[in-house]
Amino acid sequence: MSSKLPLATLIELAQNKTDEATRRLGQLQTAHTSAAGKLDLLQQYRQEYLTQLQAHLQNGVAAAHLRNFQQFIGTLDAAIEQQRAVTSQADARLAHGRSDWQHNKGRLNSFDTLAERVHQQEMVALNRREQRDCDERTARQFYLRAGTVGD
Repeated sequence: MSSKLPLATLIELAQNKTDEATRRLGQLQTAHTSAAGKLDLLQQYRQEYLTQLQAHLQNGVAAAHLRNFQQFIGTLDAAIEQQRAVTSQADARLAHGRSDWQHNKGRLNSFDTLAERVHQQEMVALNRREQRDCDERTARQFYLRAGTVGD
């Protein structure tokens, strides 16, 4: 029974770590999705703004207005680059979180496999004991009957 207790404790600790890694992976996935969504939004906004600029250029635009368009596009480009960096960091964190989860899940599976083997060994030992006890009872009954028949 002493071998069960430490294994059960290890399984419980591994389950807790796996659960925590799962929660963290979910948070990292949410952060990654959010960062990628913001990047897409910025890129769409930039494209829309360029489309507006082209329409204004075809209709004629004042130099000051053109400078404002160009400055704003430059600002959008800078924001896009920052968001790309944020998205790249989120990618790296997500990959690390996924790796951490896989490690913890693998460890939990290993402990579960070990516990199953221990359980199977215990069942084999129990079956052997029951078979031995049954054989002994049968032998006793045989000898008792043989003893009473011979009298």
